[in-house]
Amino acid sequence: MNDWLLDWITVYGLPAFFVILMIAQIGVPMPITIMLLVIGSIIQDGGLELWQVLLFGTAGAFAGDLIGYSLGKVGGRRLVRRLAGRMGGEGNVAKAEDFTRKWGAVGIFLSRWLVTPLGPWLNLTSGVTEYPWRRFAFWVLVGEALWVTIYVLIGSYFSDRVQYVADLLGDLTWVLFGLFVTGSLAWQLRGFLRGGSK
Repeated sequence: MNDWLLDWITVYGLPAFFVILMIAQIGVPMPITIMLLVIGSIIQDGGLELWQVLLFGTAGAFAGDLIGYSLGKVGGRRLVRRLAGRMGGEGNVAKAEDFTRKWGAVGIFLSRWLVTPLGPWLNLTSGVTEYPWRRFAFWVLVGEALWVTIYVLIGSYFSDRVQYVADLLGDLTWVLFGLFVTGSLAWQLRGFLRGGSK
């Protein structure tokens, strides 16, 4: 993880943690998943309080999601294309739109903690397509709270093996997502076959 992120949190505390998560959820690439694991290990060492980390982390991520949504809504496709061009995310914009179209609210929820690379792009595209704001806010808040809690607690529990756990979770995330997609497709196929047999 970039040392300056930890230095910033060490010097400025939880407000810096809030700002880092907010900026990352707007779309600036940062190793925030690893940062959550490290913050968890700091909690284990007695350097931070768990409830404060969960509160500031969830609030920061949630604020970044809402800013991304607002940018997409106000700036429209033109702004999203410009941002994607500068950050090399043209493919991610298309994936985010397809993901939302296919999964709706469930997709928004999953992009917070399971398919995290799509999260910032999904914020922008949800704003562009004017996805209902209250529904968007509810699902990102629930998803961010789950994401922050899971990774901070894992970091706290495995405080002496943070890098190993980070590598393992990166692989496990895609396995879980694959299982979710496979299960969903099987469920849809089951419904289709039942409908066809009537």
